[in-house]
Amino acid sequence: MTDRLTLEETVALLEATLESTHDAILVVDLDRRILRFNSQYLRMFGFTAEELERGGLDLVSARLVGELEESAAVFAPSRDLWGDPAAVRRDVMRFKDGRVFERYVAPHQIGSRIVGRVASFRDIGPSVRAAEALEQHRTFLEQAQEVAHVGSWVAELDGSDRLGWSAESHRIFGVPIGQFEGTSEAFFAFVHADDRQAVRAARAAAIAEGTLYEIMHRIVRSDGSVRWVHECAHPVRDAQGRTLRMIGTVQDITERRQLEEQLLQSQKMEAIGRLAGGIAHDLNNALTAIAGYAELALGGVGEGHPARADVEEIRRAAERAGSVTRQLLSFSRKQLLEPRVFDLNDTITAIARLLSRLLGSDVHVQTLLADAALPVLGDPGQVEQAIINLAVNARDAMPSGGQLLLTTTRELVDAESARTHVPMPAGEYIVLRVTDTGQGMSRETQTRIFEPFFTTKDVGKGTGLGLSMVYGMLKQIGGFIFVDSEVERGTTFQLYFPPGSPKPAPGVSPAREEQAPSQETLLIVEDEPAVRNLVASALRNDGYQLLLASSAEEALASVEAHNGRIDLLLTDANMPGQSGVALANLMVERRPGLRVIIMSGYTEETLTMPGADRVVGLLQKPFTPRELRRRIRDVLDR
Repeated sequence: MTDRLTLEETVALLEATLESTHDAILVVDLDRRILRFNSQYLRMFGFTAEELERGGLDLVSARLVGELEESAAVFAPSRDLWGDPAAVRRDVMRFKDGRVFERYVAPHQIGSRIVGRVASFRDIGPSVRAAEALEQHRTFLEQAQEVAHVGSWVAELDGSDRLGWSAESHRIFGVPIGQFEGTSEAFFAFVHADDRQAVRAARAAAIAEGTLYEIMHRIVRSDGSVRWVHECAHPVRDAQGRTLRMIGTVQDITERRQLEEQLLQSQKMEAIGRLAGGIAHDLNNALTAIAGYAELALGGVGEGHPARADVEEIRRAAERAGSVTRQLLSFSRKQLLEPRVFDLNDTITAIARLLSRLLGSDVHVQTLLADAALPVLGDPGQVEQAIINLAVNARDAMPSGGQLLLTTTRELVDAESARTHVPMPAGEYIVLRVTDTGQGMSRETQTRIFEPFFTTKDVGKGTGLGLSMVYGMLKQIGGFIFVDSEVERGTTFQLYFPPGSPKPAPGVSPAREEQAPSQETLLIVEDEPAVRNLVASALRNDGYQLLLASSAEEALASVEAHNGRIDLLLTDANMPGQSGVALANLMVERRPGLRVIIMSGYTEETLTMPGADRVVGLLQKPFTPRELRRRIRDVLDR
């Protein structure tokens, strides 16, 4: 009786155990008859006890086969469904409705005899879906890192020196996944030698102080290319304040650095241009007075006068200094130009013959010109001078001879190309490329070649103004210049011109020789007393009636007080207050037919008055009294 109660209790205990488990349990014998199942099995697969007792394992197999995603591979209604009765089997069952169960099948033994099979089923759908969501999130994160060029990393600080990189970090450093050693020291091997000490110091400080680790530095990729990266990380500490690891990001900022360098270079050139223009303006006023009074003095001393040689030397020195200031003005883009439309191909063709003689027989000059005409808006003389400057520099870079190639094309610069050529906007351009096979330039030299007076030549062999003139000429007409060079691999200068619409050049009558003028009234406006007095002295004996003013405001007051006609306005372009160009526009509006001469030593404005080609003349400072008289007669007699 005691043994029977013990057996009943044991069976009850086992039945209670089957019912209390969260797993579904199914027990079958070797003849495929269902011996036991728990209620969790009925709930999990939607059977009733009557269905199982009536249909048996064939019913189970038939229903489940139709609902499984991969029934042929996982579940089939055959006698070997459970495999070898002595074997243990573990697999995953995926159903079409999204349920996922893990199945575990083991022998059902009594002693050493196998009497059937026991199968347990566990619902792992939530954990599988969570793992899949996590994997999807990881995939999205990797894709986002690839798009943003931002990688992530984790550095363990437990003494193991372990360092883990994301897929994008591998791409940034140029290391295939699986080939990174996974240590901090392996990372430092990629850091540029010149930056390695700074990176180590920043990392150590962040770990010691628990502060943000942030630094920009260079890396040398496996292929030898140098890239700029920005790293940012934060130490992770435990409850005791000990640093466990650093979790951070790394971003490839090479393109951004290049754009920043281009922008800084552009801003630097603008600042230098403003400085050069201001200096040239003041020097031109002084040189105008020096050269002018020297010429006037020469008229008062005879050929045998002991001071004549000294005065002539003063005039020649002023002329030499004037050429320097003109180059400075060209660089600073403060010259008052009279641009016209001309064919760049014609200019290149004409100057190529000159270059062949200029550069010598050991430099072979070639041209590769576009088939169609390339009209550009600019000053042909300045463009020719720019090409000569580039050619002379190319010759100096090829002491043993070489090849100079001039190529012209019409190109459409898209937004992507413009973004890498700050500050050039997208649009259509006429492009001239001047390529030599010379010694090339380092990156440091390239950042300074357009600065006034910067030269790599020996003392006395160049002023350093050649390339600055090219730069200024292009900028003033809305063009751009870029350089592509490597040491020992030659240099290519790319000149971008704004395209022009062909139109006939305005007719200009040739200047007449000095002649006795009729009584004409000239309004002279010049803020520099020395220049104003020089003009008055030069014209005093020529029969003109002169009205002198030191500003635009004073000139307008003189005009109001003057009852007669005014035949010509001679004004400086740049003056305090209202500029000479603005004054000229106002005067022409009020007095149609008024002739105008702009004395240009420095200006940021352009001529916009109607009929400027007919009524306006330009007089570049410094000038001599002879040039002044000729220009006045030329404009008055048009």
